[in-house]
Amino acid sequence: MKMRAARMYGYKQPLRLEEIDVPSPGPEEVLVRVGGAGMCRTDFQLIDGYFDTGLSMDFPITPGHEVAGWVDGLGAAVPRSAGLSEGDQVVVFGSWGDGACRQCHEGNEQLCAHGVWAGFGRHGGYQEYLPVNYRYLIKMPGRGGLSPDNLAPLTDAGLTPYRGLKKLRDAGHLGPGRTVAVVGIGGLGSYATQYAALLGGGAQVVAFARSDEKLTIARDNGADHVINVRDKDSSAVRSELESLTGRAELDAVIDCAGSEESIRLAFALLGAEGAVVSVGLIGNRIDVPLFPLVAREYTYFGSFWGNYNDLTEVLALAEAGRIRHSVTRVRFDDVNETLDAIARGDVLGRAVIVYD
Repeated sequence: MKMRAARMYGYKQPLRLEEIDVPSPGPEEVLVRVGGAGMCRTDFQLIDGYFDTGLSMDFPITPGHEVAGWVDGLGAAVPRSAGLSEGDQVVVFGSWGDGACRQCHEGNEQLCAHGVWAGFGRHGGYQEYLPVNYRYLIKMPGRGGLSPDNLAPLTDAGLTPYRGLKKLRDAGHLGPGRTVAVVGIGGLGSYATQYAALLGGGAQVVAFARSDEKLTIARDNGADHVINVRDKDSSAVRSELESLTGRAELDAVIDCAGSEESIRLAFALLGAEGAVVSVGLIGNRIDVPLFPLVAREYTYFGSFWGNYNDLTEVLALAEAGRIRHSVTRVRFDDVNETLDAIARGDVLGRAVIVYD
């Protein structure tokens, strides 16, 4: 049996759209029929060479770390206690640790120094069938209340900002009388705006982006105020912030862009004892003035992806109808063109490959 796969044979090359054999699941693996595969900017960065010094690649590989679909087959050693049967709707937790390190034992497999990730060296969701160890599947209730193209982005775009907002909340940076900003309204930011409202405890939510179309999504997703920061310096943004909120400073920022410019802006607007959490990865370095970092007691969090339990919380919110989805469905044949559009920042919300 054959399947379609968009495969990477080297850096800075278009993916090759091929037909290859459907893989057989190992003893503890489940064969997942992919119903939706989210297309992350990180996928473009992988192809462009952003990770070429940090990941071992054995080409060809199939990208795609945001995956949802259905159980198509089970390996002989998948235990009955896993509760999985053919036809079950599942989502894939895409970060697979070694199970031996402290981070894995604490439940943070996404931080495992010896772990692997779906679509990064291991094959991912840009193919129609994917073998996954049963431990990394989350079964959805019933036979599919949410569509795979809405579920797939939750495994990263919907998961990553959720963990970041939890860090800000748990450290006491959110709550009544405070202002939290979401910087960058792309795939992650469209969800981050919703979590800022859900977890903010009454904090005002302000969205920053460089296009009015993306700011419309942010407003629809719960932002109290929006600011287009294109071609504006920090003083201009500060004045607009004060006009909208009555305050010229921020208490907390979740940066979903990860560019040097966006992080500098976040710290330029931060009030005393404020905090920034970075979840975006466009740039490679940051440049933050040291004196205000110390003298105003700023906090800077890195926050990477999310763990299995974080994902179960996100899925529970989605199942309860608490999450809005901004999804562009992509035909398999249009994968390379869509990756180019993602690189330009032209995609609203999350692009998701569907295998109709």
